[in-house]
Amino acid sequence: MNGKALVTSILLLAGLFSPASPAFPQSSPPTSETAKQTEALVDKAAALIGSKGKVAFSEFRIKGSEWFHGDTYLFVYDLKENVLLNPAFPAREGTNVSGQKDTNGKPFHDAMIQTVETKGSGWVDYMFLRPGQSQPSHKWTYVKAVKIDGVPGLVGSGFYSE
Repeated sequence: MNGKALVTSILLLAGLFSPASPAFPQSSPPTSETAKQTEALVDKAAALIGSKGKVAFSEFRIKGSEWFHGDTYLFVYDLKENVLLNPAFPAREGTNVSGQKDTNGKPFHDAMIQTVETKGSGWVDYMFLRPGQSQPSHKWTYVKAVKIDGVPGLVGSGFYSE
């Protein structure tokens, strides 16, 4: 390797490992009360689904409840990316969201499935249309693996960082 190539390699590596590098995106939202509340809500919903199965979905649909208020709502998918519950966007229920991408080209539903399959739970960020808005906003979503009447799936909820 010549001197110029060595310097280029060092600069490239320095850029990759710098804290602000887009090559290694943040894997969870900044610590906040909202992030803690979102995780707690999903954990509580996962426990309810574990004990009641799909019967719990009727509770998650009640507007003004702890499960569904303002920008907060739960959604449930099976691991084939079929939407089983989405009270904020009910027309999505019964559809398959496999391969759908956000405005930046990120296949965010696929990322949610991958997160629960590899880690059991975790955060995924993407651009998403906030209810009542016409432009997508940055969103962080916490997802957790669940068994829905014996069928593997996930439950999630998120918040907009903007």
